[in-house]
Amino acid sequence: MKYVYRFGNNTTDGDRSLKALLGGKGANLAEMSSIGLPVPPGFTLTTKMCKHFLDNDEAFPEGATEEIEEGIKHLEAAMGKLLGDADDPLLVSVRSGAAVSMPGMMDTVLNLGLNDEVVEGLARKTGNARFAFDAYRRFIDMFGNVVMGVSHDVFEEAIGKLKQERGAETDIDLTADDLRTLVDRYKAIYRRHTGFMFPDDPREQLTFAIKAVFSSWNNPRAVKYRRINNITGLIGTAVNVQAMVYGNTGPESCTGVCFTRNPATGEAKLYGEYLVNAQGEDVVAGIRTPEPIKRMEEQFPHSYRELVALTNQLEKHYQNMQDIEFTVQAGDLFILQTRNGKRTGPAALKIAVDMVNERLVDPEHAVRELVEPNHLDQLLHPHFAEDEDYQDDILGTGLPASPGAAVGQVVFDADEAEAWHEDGKKVILVRVETSPEDVGGMDAAEGILTSRGGMTSHAAVVARGWGKPCVAGCGDIVINYNTQSFTNGVVTINKGDWISINGATGEVIQGKHELVDPELSGEFTTFMTWVDEFRTMGVRANADTPEDATHALGFGAEGIGLCRTEHMFFDPERISIMREMILSESEQERRKALSRLLPFQRKDFEGIFRAMDGFPVTIRLLDPPLHEFLPSEQADQQHLADALGIDVEVIHDKIEALEEFNPMLGHRGCRLGVTYPEITEMQARAILEAAVNVHQEGVDAHPEIMVPLVGTLEEFAHQKSIIHSTAQLVFEEKDAEIGFLVGTMIEIPRAALLADEIAEEADFFSFGTNDLTQLTFGFSRDDAGKFLPYYAEHGILESDPFQVLDQRGVGRLVRMGTDRGRSTKETLKVGICGEHGGEPSSVTFCYDAGLNYVSCSPFRVPIARLASAQAHLRERQEAAQANPEPVGVA
Repeated sequence: MKYVYRFGNNTTDGDRSLKALLGGKGANLAEMSSIGLPVPPGFTLTTKMCKHFLDNDEAFPEGATEEIEEGIKHLEAAMGKLLGDADDPLLVSVRSGAAVSMPGMMDTVLNLGLNDEVVEGLARKTGNARFAFDAYRRFIDMFGNVVMGVSHDVFEEAIGKLKQERGAETDIDLTADDLRTLVDRYKAIYRRHTGFMFPDDPREQLTFAIKAVFSSWNNPRAVKYRRINNITGLIGTAVNVQAMVYGNTGPESCTGVCFTRNPATGEAKLYGEYLVNAQGEDVVAGIRTPEPIKRMEEQFPHSYRELVALTNQLEKHYQNMQDIEFTVQAGDLFILQTRNGKRTGPAALKIAVDMVNERLVDPEHAVRELVEPNHLDQLLHPHFAEDEDYQDDILGTGLPASPGAAVGQVVFDADEAEAWHEDGKKVILVRVETSPEDVGGMDAAEGILTSRGGMTSHAAVVARGWGKPCVAGCGDIVINYNTQSFTNGVVTINKGDWISINGATGEVIQGKHELVDPELSGEFTTFMTWVDEFRTMGVRANADTPEDATHALGFGAEGIGLCRTEHMFFDPERISIMREMILSESEQERRKALSRLLPFQRKDFEGIFRAMDGFPVTIRLLDPPLHEFLPSEQADQQHLADALGIDVEVIHDKIEALEEFNPMLGHRGCRLGVTYPEITEMQARAILEAAVNVHQEGVDAHPEIMVPLVGTLEEFAHQKSIIHSTAQLVFEEKDAEIGFLVGTMIEIPRAALLADEIAEEADFFSFGTNDLTQLTFGFSRDDAGKFLPYYAEHGILESDPFQVLDQRGVGRLVRMGTDRGRSTKETLKVGICGEHGGEPSSVTFCYDAGLNYVSCSPFRVPIARLASAQAHLRERQEAAQANPEPVGVA
């Protein structure tokens, strides 16, 4: 197996197609070398070598040392210099580079190859002793920190003290003799902290540095970055060993970073900064203030013109906005790195549309490559102006239950939230967990924070449906209703104090932080038109009200994939009737209460059908256990007893009778409809009467009635029989008929296993992946937040399965259920209606599994549309690459 790939000096072994093996940096260095750009030569050690190193007690694989030596010879021949030669020394940089860009997460060593003898030779050769000893002190600092773990702060203290002694304001004010002194002090620091003399053999230095960079793959910040950004499936980092070029040889040299377009706005204008007489780390270290890139045109006019030409060439070659590192050494320009530049959501859209208009790319490429699904999230919710600004104020982190950012004063009571809102105050509602009684306060609040509950808790589901920011299950805080405060053990936040929450990351932040309102530009409309041209899988929305349905249509939904009928009962007028029905002692009493709920349900469905004119509407019958509709607070129970004219003990007894040890596995879903068929009858009647009524108005209604939590064919057949018999009665009474479907949610593993049997009766399947995940893992979704972050951080699970679909386990059940269902009914329509339907990698899985549609909250519909289009385009691209069209011969 080959472990070392060379680049530069007309000998390049790789190209950008080898990103998984050479890492993004190594693949791009090889690519740039092959097209003739001024790239310092070097060689790349592969990610497979890193994996072997990490898996085998930090030992190099057999033959790798010899390949590294060949790489050194390649470098020496290319540069006409020798590593360790005191007369004309070769110095190298050692940098990480994974297949996915992880800026600053892993380690780098510059100026490797220096020792006491070589530094004198470098000084003689360049005639610049200051430059030589500046490079040497930097090398000792970086090697000591990266390889031996000596804190960089210790070296910074030493240079700070020397500057104070010499009266120097900045590093560049130190003379060559000052830097000689500093090198001696640095070496003393190194020996004091490591117990060893600083190594003077350049090959030994290189071996140590390579091992350190490989090891940095598992450093805490790299591991955390991969977890936060959901980067999975990589085997390690590559290591790039490259000849040094110097931006710190004097005023005729500089180093900098630039973007081919503005990464914040997308403006087609070179954007970046540089420092004169500096090395790369100085630009980001903040020791000196960099100059804006435009000023380079005055200071380095020839190099600037060359840089502009090369950046344009790179953008055309890669067909993407580029993030470029460069160095000017004594007037000569070198490109050290290029990669696709990270950008904001608004910038991504502008860049995509502009590059199509400039004919640099076509719409297909723009959709496939230039905008990430999560870029659209920034456009649909308020977000913080600068996420970096609040890092020191984070109080804790919970689950990112509903995206967007919110700022407000803390209140702990829903009624108080409403009152404060009416007074013009912005509030964040903080609760241990929310309940239906809290919906008024939830609606009034800017955002919601709970210390308990998961991604599918009441707070999370309601907030997502409303597009309201929510952080759920924040176990880092303890809430005390008595003192009207919460604490993370260090800071206590009282009622009325200001906090901010980031629903996209789950962060809870002390104080007020600036928000930026979302803006849907003309570029958004243009881009999403292209998206839909390349999309073959449908995208629906989860919506429970006509208002939600209208929002969903505005975001491009093609129907409703989940209408949760229980949410319609939370209105104060309806909840009392619902509770009366639950407290009834006989079927007759229940039917009487249900008859009073019927007009409300029918009116809601009529509104939804009108909003969704021409599109399918999938309506789930009652799903949660009945106890969820009864009040939990004693005062509310007394109020209900007074309203119904009964003793409060009756309510206590009923609550106690309905109480279950595990309600999520208890008397809910179709089990309610089987034991109380009158509930199914009422809901089916409301749906079908509404459909007939609006049809007579000219509305094209397409009701799809969905039976939840089915585990047996018999359960489904029982409920389907009630629905069809009810339909017959309605159509006879109305003297009109309308088409409708009856299907089921596949959310119990047994249903997936027996999907071929259930498909004999079902018109469609919709996978409820929230419950399917819970039941497949055996996790309580409201309690799993206590340990899932630990699981993700320590590699037990790649990510939270309630946020990102578990494709190996839950996904296998989805594929199995789909395939088995279609083995019985070839044209069976299959969708997904859990929140996974709006998560990009889960959408891609659904496309690959052959689903007809995904359904998600309205604000995630554009994200699902883009993810679906990209899945189709990448499949098409892979097919074209696997089967290229033959080239004709004239």
